[in-house]
Amino acid sequence: MQSFRLNGSRVLEVELRGDAVRAASGAMIAYTGDVAFKSAGMGGGDGIRAAIKRRATGESVSLMRCSGKGTVWFAKDAMEIVVIDLAGDTLKVESEQLLVVSDSLRTDVAFAGLRGASSGQGLFTTTVTGSGPLALLSAGGPPIALEVSPQYPLVVDPQAFVASRGQLNQTFVTDVSWRNLVGEGSGEAFSLRFDGTGVVYIQPEER
Repeated sequence: MQSFRLNGSRVLEVELRGDAVRAASGAMIAYTGDVAFKSAGMGGGDGIRAAIKRRATGESVSLMRCSGKGTVWFAKDAMEIVVIDLAGDTLKVESEQLLVVSDSLRTDVAFAGLRGASSGQGLFTTTVTGSGPLALLSAGGPPIALEVSPQYPLVVDPQAFVASRGQLNQTFVTDVSWRNLVGEGSGEAFSLRFDGTGVVYIQPEER
């Protein structure tokens, strides 16, 4: 299997050994060896069904497939990078935060809930499932991993949310008032609440 290694905090180095990864389009900054690049398609490399779901939900992801033998370096907008190894579990992530995904992992689209009972607007998220490494992006500094336990649920600004994993139940909290105190009172104020057991990754800078 390919090897993921951070070169500093903003560059990911991937060693390909005759296998493949999928990366955010335009994220390759250098490579050496016999490596081929091609678009992973609208479904992100997971077939026509994934492409249809992404078009219907608006949860788009633009990936390219990098395959062969060699070393590839990836970066995007000088953002911080974190590498996560999945072991048969599922990660829920904002599609724009994906940098590189091992080809052994499967991406899909999942219903994330309603943005408030009053609006009834459906929101969707990208899921990554299987065993293998992936790399996520974080704006404004290194990502922060926050533990969630049954005794301590977590409420997160959706603009800072990057990803979550574990046995977590995600709901929307619409009765928040803190946004008015920081000049973010326009529109419907809502936050993400996580209950259960797991980890939520957030970034220091809002999207």
